[in-house]
Amino acid sequence: MPSLPPRPATRKKSAAAPAKPAAKARTAKVATLKPSAAREDYLECISQLIGSKGYARAVDIAATLDIAQASVTNMTQRLALEGLLKYEKYRGVTLTEAGEKLANDIIQRHTILTRLLRHFGMDEHTIYRDVEGMEHHVSRPALRGFEALTEELDRNPELVKRVRAAGR
Repeated sequence: MPSLPPRPATRKKSAAAPAKPAAKARTAKVATLKPSAAREDYLECISQLIGSKGYARAVDIAATLDIAQASVTNMTQRLALEGLLKYEKYRGVTLTEAGEKLANDIIQRHTILTRLLRHFGMDEHTIYRDVEGMEHHVSRPALRGFEALTEELDRNPELVKRVRAAGR
């Protein structure tokens, strides 16, 4: 059996590290950043907190994601460097236009997958766990197909009955 290639080493700052590019250059790179489940979870959480409370603080993000506040601080600083949010120490965070767009895409994926799985008659806890596992890995073409299927199931209760019966 062929072995998998080794994971890339994490990048550490060295004394000889080159200076960081200007903020505009970093922001321009946002669209090409590799997707990350953690990044997406943070953006989704921050967007939802801002939507419900009007702000998102590290303590709120940590409580929502059930992680250490220091981890939240590190990630929010990284997301700020990537141009996805604005971070002020001891204050809340706000999403940039790029961060808001990405958060909205993530929330849309989550919503489509949740709606689809509800048609299967699954309990909410299982749906939530399954969606959390799927939402970071589903391709755009698959998501479009899931959305079309969900809309068809919304319009066709008989089809929903057949799908639920097949799943038992």
